Amino acid sequence: MTSNERQPNVDPVRIRRQRIAHWTLLANRVGYLLYAVAIALFVMAFAFGFKGVLVTLITIFLIAGSILLAPAIILGYAIKAAERDDRERGL
Repeated sequence: MTSNERQPNVDPVRIRRQRIAHWTLLANRVGYLLYAVAIALFVMAFAFGFKGVLVTLITIFLIAGSILLAPAIILGYAIKAAERDDRERGL
């Protein structure tokens, strides 16, 4: 029995799409977590004064969150659109 006979519905594109969706979800969670930390640091900076260290940390967390979130959001929408298109075509 070949591997195609055991798993007839295995599509390598869908497997790759699922893998990308997994990493996209993880990047979304980490990116939003970084934004939450940046907001918490901003509140602390607002309460205690905007010292150089806090401002630097806020900036780092915002940039890191943006670097993770921008492609993750775009890829997430692309994957959802591709899945919807597959469903509409009956694939």
